[in-house]
Amino acid sequence: MAGIYIHIPFCKQSCSYCDFHFSTSLKHKKDLIQALVKEIKAKKSHFKKEINTIYFGGGTPSLLGKNELKTIVDVLYKNYSIADKTEFTIECNPDDLSIDKLKILKEVGVNRLSIGVQSFDNDELKFFNRAHNAAEAESSIKRSQDAGFSNITIDLIYGSPILTEDVWLMNLQKVKDFDVPHLSAYSLTVEPKTALAHQIKAGETPVLSDDKMIAQFKTLIQKTAAFGMIQYEISNFGKEGFYSQHNSNYWKGEEYLGIGPSAHSYIGNKRFWNVSNNIKYINALKNNEAYYNEETIDEKTAYNEYVLTRLRTIWGIEKNYIKHNFNSKINQHFQREIQPYLNSSYIHQQNDKVVLTDNGILIADKITSDLFYV
Repeated sequence: MAGIYIHIPFCKQSCSYCDFHFSTSLKHKKDLIQALVKEIKAKKSHFKKEINTIYFGGGTPSLLGKNELKTIVDVLYKNYSIADKTEFTIECNPDDLSIDKLKILKEVGVNRLSIGVQSFDNDELKFFNRAHNAAEAESSIKRSQDAGFSNITIDLIYGSPILTEDVWLMNLQKVKDFDVPHLSAYSLTVEPKTALAHQIKAGETPVLSDDKMIAQFKTLIQKTAAFGMIQYEISNFGKEGFYSQHNSNYWKGEEYLGIGPSAHSYIGNKRFWNVSNNIKYINALKNNEAYYNEETIDEKTAYNEYVLTRLRTIWGIEKNYIKHNFNSKINQHFQREIQPYLNSSYIHQQNDKVVLTDNGILIADKITSDLFYV
């Protein structure tokens, strides 16, 4: 399986915690669309696999109008082999999902919505500087279901300094009440140069509590399991048949093509990443200049990335895969470093696979770091 990711770097406003590449100015949107089209056409010689997943991320792709979406989608289908029943996801803000917008998304072939709810509490949404309110979050889900979208995922954030246990339980209960089949839940992270980082440094916002995050994460695991959801990746929970195919491909090491400023690609044993600047990206495509860098992934990096991605999932690390794909020094390192964990409550062995337990998930970063070959 292989996928294509399209990065749409525009947002209505800046969320306090976000460090993704985006712009709140739509001044260059038309030029950006033209550059995306040119890159899509240029990359077809690099990527000839059948496409099973399409993912529009950002930024806020739901800001695009019908003609803009159709232009990008048409050029994708004209230049690549797109499989039948391809999973086609678009990230959306709740305030963008009008009846008309949902009709447009259906028309261009979108069959999976990723709705950036983050919280169903107005105080939290103000703290995050989100553009929507709690009522819009709820109505967007209901409206999407009424429009015929059954494959819906929502995002929630836990660990904020104003999130109480009662509000967190309410947020999770909404997942059940709306019968949403997939949830991505992330702990609030303080990224450098974000508004949140500035607020904490200035003493305007309390330092985040690790104990609080752990407690809310444990609640998350318990509640989603009770809802019939499977934690197939540390931050992702889905009912049977509703796992994100696109993101699962990342974690399973499948190839993917990234289009747009800041987008990454993984093809063969190489990784590519585009310039994270809209104007530089647009001008480079317009003038046929270089707009991306690349690197060849060596054996050590390939091993470390395999450990990093697979250990986060229910598919775990396959010991035979390591044995047959990496040299003896890496194999010896893995066997030595994994051994103490095999006799603990942090790792569970399933035949050939090594999988994190619920306790192991809580220290996943440490286990991963120990297994890294440096």
